[in-house]
Amino acid sequence: MAASLGQAVRHHWNLRDDIIFLNHGSYGATPKAVLAEQRRWQDLMEENPVNFMRRVLPEALEKARADLARFLRADPADLGFVENATGGVNAVLRSLDFAKGDEILVTSHGYNAVKQTVHFIEEKSGAAIEIAEVPFPLEGPDSIVAAVKAKLSDRTRLVILDHITSPTATIQPLKELIAACKSERRLVLVDGAHAPGMLDLDVPAIGADFYTGNCHKWLCAPKGCAFLWVAPDRQAGIHPTTISHPFRKGFAEEFSWTGTRDASAWLSVGATIGFFDSIGGLPAIRAYCRDLATEAAEMLAQAWGTGIGTPAPLRGSMATIRLPDRFRDVPAQTILDELWENHRIEVPMHHFGGNPWVRISAAPYNHIQEYEILRDAVLS
Repeated sequence: MAASLGQAVRHHWNLRDDIIFLNHGSYGATPKAVLAEQRRWQDLMEENPVNFMRRVLPEALEKARADLARFLRADPADLGFVENATGGVNAVLRSLDFAKGDEILVTSHGYNAVKQTVHFIEEKSGAAIEIAEVPFPLEGPDSIVAAVKAKLSDRTRLVILDHITSPTATIQPLKELIAACKSERRLVLVDGAHAPGMLDLDVPAIGADFYTGNCHKWLCAPKGCAFLWVAPDRQAGIHPTTISHPFRKGFAEEFSWTGTRDASAWLSVGATIGFFDSIGGLPAIRAYCRDLATEAAEMLAQAWGTGIGTPAPLRGSMATIRLPDRFRDVPAQTILDELWENHRIEVPMHHFGGNPWVRISAAPYNHIQEYEILRDAVLS
């Protein structure tokens, strides 16, 4: 399978030939065939916008939701489309009633936009954010579970967990974490921004109350395609952040219409899922990306004399590798600018826990020679 991916499939994407693109994880990259499907929906909409919005869109959106639900092993009635996982988090946090004395628990590896949303709720309600300090580098899942357990209290109203952390590229031990939260009867919201496509998902089986994920990252859908899944017994109080005509008409219906917008990204999700079948199927692609990320991470860590932030069982298609110590006091933006301007390498870097880290992504179109270029650029 490795021979039929990598450079052999890059032509399916619009990526420039002169760049080393190792940052699929930030915004994804959409294949040409899926963009063509999105344009087809946009053209159909503009042929007669009224007809499209009133007669075509409701049925098309219902089919798209059913396509995505099958992929997630979920019931379509439990899914609502949103533009991104941050929007899903906002819908949940703004729908729940918090009061002074309540606590919302997040981890130190959580996504900054999610933490900012919690701070917004803090200012509005008087609830307090609590942060479980998870160590990094990680030796295994036990320290993650211990950090979250240590912060659970009688005041914990909601726990927000990442499925895969953004800054540290760590697959969280959700089974153990959610079991610990549920034993204390706490609500759980999972930010699965990176999970759809990278992991084989059965969303209802995860056991969370709320799960939100992006389709535009590892599933390669057009930008603006994401979902919010809510357990049936929690749906009554959850509403989109924009209230419109379908208010009080049910969870999925409310999220289907929040005003006039271009729904073509959502309508293309079926084509997105089908695209992967055309280049080998998601199981084989996941294995290729995971193996490539592992090979690249080990090669970089050895060449730089550093280490990988997360053990292999907690990694998927991304990995974080510590940069050499000489970069410890260099601003991340300076490093990024240098790599882009002199080497045309697109890869994220940041300081975490006092050390500089690079987070590599391994997408179907990547190959090991690209990481060798990154290796040599850093060494030079």
